[in-house]
Amino acid sequence: MTKTSSVRATRGAGIFSGFLAGGSGVLVGEGLARLLDVTGPVVAVGNRAVDLTPRPVKEWAIETFGSADKLILVGGVLVTVLLAICALGWIGAQNRRVALLGMTILVGLASAAMLVDPAQGAATVAVLLPVAGMVLVAVGGLAWLLFLLAPRATSESEGGLDRRLFLLAASSIAALGAAGGATRGVAGGATSPATVSLPLPADPAASVPAGVSFKIPGLTPHITSNPDFYRVDTALQVPRVTLDDYVLRITGMVDRPLELTYRDLLDRDLVERRVTLTCVSNEVGGDLLGNATWLGVHTRDLLAEAGVQDGADAVRSRSVDGFTAGTPLDVLTDDRDALIVVGMNGEPLPPEHGFPVRMVTPGLYGYVSATKWLTELEVTRFADFSAYWTERGYAEQAPIKLSSRIDVPGSFARLEPGTVTVAGVAWAQTVGIERVQVRAGDDGWQDAELGVEDSDQTWRAWRWVWKAEPGMHRLEVRATDRAGRVQTSRRERIAPDGSTGWHNVTVTVA
Repeated sequence: MTKTSSVRATRGAGIFSGFLAGGSGVLVGEGLARLLDVTGPVVAVGNRAVDLTPRPVKEWAIETFGSADKLILVGGVLVTVLLAICALGWIGAQNRRVALLGMTILVGLASAAMLVDPAQGAATVAVLLPVAGMVLVAVGGLAWLLFLLAPRATSESEGGLDRRLFLLAASSIAALGAAGGATRGVAGGATSPATVSLPLPADPAASVPAGVSFKIPGLTPHITSNPDFYRVDTALQVPRVTLDDYVLRITGMVDRPLELTYRDLLDRDLVERRVTLTCVSNEVGGDLLGNATWLGVHTRDLLAEAGVQDGADAVRSRSVDGFTAGTPLDVLTDDRDALIVVGMNGEPLPPEHGFPVRMVTPGLYGYVSATKWLTELEVTRFADFSAYWTERGYAEQAPIKLSSRIDVPGSFARLEPGTVTVAGVAWAQTVGIERVQVRAGDDGWQDAELGVEDSDQTWRAWRWVWKAEPGMHRLEVRATDRAGRVQTSRRERIAPDGSTGWHNVTVTVA
């Protein structure tokens, strides 16, 4: 073997060593984290990346990727780590000390991210074991493999490397990584919603009115199914909750702090309501909203039982993953049916939508009102705290804005001349939709036919029959609420308190 080919082989073995040791270290850390029910290195690093990402980048990611933004982020973290550990292996074939220092720094950053992750809570001490496992396998494994490669880097003879010993070391490290990966795939002790039986509501929702929607292909259904319901939150990994350990605490400026188990909530008089939820990240015409039937306890009843003290004006809610939201106290105690929810569309909450318990508050964007995986309601004052998104420049209070959307036809659709049905939904929560108007190009506004109203807490379907003539046309929609407010045409971005503007689609009639 020539010196050049020997060097190439050594560098290739170095890259393999970095990949194997670093990758196995991550898998061991993930596996031990799963066993101990703490946040693993990939999600912990991803969470810190989310926290440090500038707001405009986050908004772009949600707008571009929607619910897939988390998958993209985790994928980006994994690719970055892969490139880094391979590069360290390549360096290690030439300079072992630099490579080991680099791997130590890399693992140290991941360890620090795990230790400070808000979701760890009182389990911070338990994080030390996955941290130790990751360090041992990643740094120790790389040191072992590079030590075995060292003779080859300084000798031109093929006998400089004990292949059998190198393969034994690599196999041992790979086995540890495989064990960690297998453990990572174990579900662990989290309770499955499928094992929960919900009681019947003491106050069921009224039947869906006849004529609430129209039979038009492409028109949004009145009730959004659980799998189709949008998901936007800060959790890169859906929290895994064990019902035996679950407690909802009501604390802060109250006379009688409460601790409620999941069973305590189920044993109360549950109410059922249909409510449309909207994300502040929903662009004009976007699909980050959905309508569901929710089962839960009135938030006002729990707060009344705790005894809210004078001077309080807010409730800070906390999630098991460390997320916080601030909600006006008066919104949670008025007659709008704010709920602490345990069920969605006749089933226990799906894990991705907050199992076992979440908030649903009509009329406010979710980032201030719809905390998932809820663990605490702290009665307080806005002057005394800031929540996750308000710390990042979003408004402290965020009522959902009057909006409407064209569902059909879609933008850039090609239509035949003649009668065309234009349809969509509009929403003005806690007020109700009074009127929807549509226009084609410079033609005047025309009143659309409204579906029967379900309630002022849900969206409302509409349709308009258009006599389409050949050419390219711009269709626009606007809504008017029961208070007489007309939807503004002014285009505003989602930050700091929700987008505005008329939705439009461009179609070709030929």
